[in-house]
Amino acid sequence: MPAPLRRLARRAMSVVDSDGRSAGPSENWSQPLIAGRDGADLQALPRTIAPTAVAESVAASTATVRCVVAIEVLDVGGMDEMAAFLGRRLPEFGIQTTVVYHSGQQEGSTGEVGRLVRALTDAGVDLQRLKPETAQDFLATHRPDVISAHGAPGWLLDAAVAVGVPWVETLHGMHHFLHRDSWAPEQERSKGIAAQIAVSEMVRRQYLACVPTFPADRLVTIPNGVDEHRITTVDRAAARAALGLRDEVLLLSLARFGLQKNTYGLLSAFAKAARPDTHLLIAGRADDRLYYEQVRHYADSLPCADRIHLRGHCSNPTALLAAADVFVLDSFFEGWSLASMEALVTGLPVVMTDVGGAREQLDGPGRGVLVANPAGDAERLDWDIISDLRFRPQPNEDELVKALSTVLDGVPGFAARREQLAAESRAAFPATLCLQRHAEVLRAVARKEPLPHFISV
Repeated sequence: MPAPLRRLARRAMSVVDSDGRSAGPSENWSQPLIAGRDGADLQALPRTIAPTAVAESVAASTATVRCVVAIEVLDVGGMDEMAAFLGRRLPEFGIQTTVVYHSGQQEGSTGEVGRLVRALTDAGVDLQRLKPETAQDFLATHRPDVISAHGAPGWLLDAAVAVGVPWVETLHGMHHFLHRDSWAPEQERSKGIAAQIAVSEMVRRQYLACVPTFPADRLVTIPNGVDEHRITTVDRAAARAALGLRDEVLLLSLARFGLQKNTYGLLSAFAKAARPDTHLLIAGRADDRLYYEQVRHYADSLPCADRIHLRGHCSNPTALLAAADVFVLDSFFEGWSLASMEALVTGLPVVMTDVGGAREQLDGPGRGVLVANPAGDAERLDWDIISDLRFRPQPNEDELVKALSTVLDGVPGFAARREQLAAESRAAFPATLCLQRHAEVLRAVARKEPLPHFISV
């Protein structure tokens, strides 16, 4: 959902709350999933933290290119994580970084306030908070060689153009361009962009279809990598005990409650595929409170309602992944889902719709099942199509039900090769390759050289 619509949705939340309606999904992770069972606080289990090794690499850097990594908000989203990842790790590849942001939390967010800001500060990364009125002076004073932008605000691009700092934009998805009305303004805006990086081949194709005036040789694809510094392990038995699970099979979806993630479609398919011992846990913040309320009422109406668990943001997703048996995502669109990639690197099989990055992530034996997009054609989406399908039978439902059934049948086999799948997935998406390619693009743009051309991973 575009940022302006997210902001409107969050303002609506406060009205909903003042009227006494539900405050959204519970974030009480000490409460077990299954009533009557003993549970424990997930916060007591090992957590993902920024490692001290990152700070050492930043301090030891002999960078040759000065880069500003720019993002509007440093919160809990995948794009935010990726920007922080580049800010921490690019110095290892000769790129000196300063991370600039406008806000430390999405408006209305109930997640971990300032987590990424604290992590970057602890890692020794130069961090600056900018305002529209100070942006141009900041760039003129610091004189970076290049800007690596990740959903950065338009006023910062204007400031970069005014000062003459080249702008490299990473396209984390196409959600801003799902209205045709946005295409013409983007053609004009893109004139100020020196180069772009798409996180998946689908995103690259979609962007060039929307903005055919942008030079194709200035848009390269670099899949996101797995930050090995953030990989931690949580004891599976302890994680399952904390959630009150015994022999039950747990399907997990780490996804915000909003139309993009298509909670309704997943619930509808689960209701048909569910078995007596199968539970579905969806964990994420309610970006759209009204949508959350609608899907909650729908979940309550299903025969398997006691096996559907809608929870809020979890600060320890590693524990949820350790406890789960299958990861599932029924999104209408993604750029490159970090949640599904993190599931793969913990050894979980993934059932995922045909969205940006899905074909690359599931391009390997035994990683899971790729399902058709819930709207049909993944590359011809717009908000009208998505809105029309929000609470209606979707074209991929039968295929998704079959995929869930197939993976549920194979749970014992997947469990037996969990460590093997985790190792294969980590090898398939190395952080070093992602970082090296970002560094090569940023260096080429800073030096006004031709962009490198990459062979797919």
